Amino acid sequence: MLSKKETMQLVEAMGELFPHATCELNYRTPFELLIAVMLSAQTTDISVNKLTPALFEKYPTIEAFEAAPVEDIMEQLKTIGLYRNKARFIKGCCHKLLTEFNGEVPQKRHELESLPGIGRKSASVVLSEAFNVPAIAVDTHVERVTKRLGICPPNATVREVEEVLMKQIPKDKWSIAHHWILFFGRYQCIARSHDHNICLQLLKANGPIKV
Repeated sequence: MLSKKETMQLVEAMGELFPHATCELNYRTPFELLIAVMLSAQTTDISVNKLTPALFEKYPTIEAFEAAPVEDIMEQLKTIGLYRNKARFIKGCCHKLLTEFNGEVPQKRHELESLPGIGRKSASVVLSEAFNVPAIAVDTHVERVTKRLGICPPNATVREVEEVLMKQIPKDKWSIAHHWILFFGRYQCIARSHDHNICLQLLKANGPIKV
């Protein structure tokens, strides 16, 4: 396990490699982000961004989604994986927003996680992106990179990875550090077989680190 100093050196080196790392989902409002995050489960951001303009044009409000037949929503989502379940989640989510949260996206974690289709990772993204609440969303990229670099134990659960990162990284850096690690995993240290030595050399070139 790396120390706090070593962890931050690695993370900041990733930031040097990807200084403009940010959320790649397109959205205009907290509600659109909520839906986009829900749709992104086991689906690329690129695929989500391709369908959301037409989706939000057809259903511009929470009320429009809630009133639409679930089969119609499914038809709009057919290009992405798990579209049937996601359509049902959207319907349930919108109903709960209208009946329990006055049609507003809640800003508390436990309330976000009570919405259909929204787990801890998704709630972290919404809190961080829409409401500037420090959070670390652990997706497959973040989990893979942190384990491979020794920041987290190889047998750690997703929640344990999050807890390690929250301890090792200053709270005011949680949100941007998440993006740095994610981009490093998405665009450099990818899941497919590759020469990991190149990844290590890039990190060394961008920070005073030992890897």
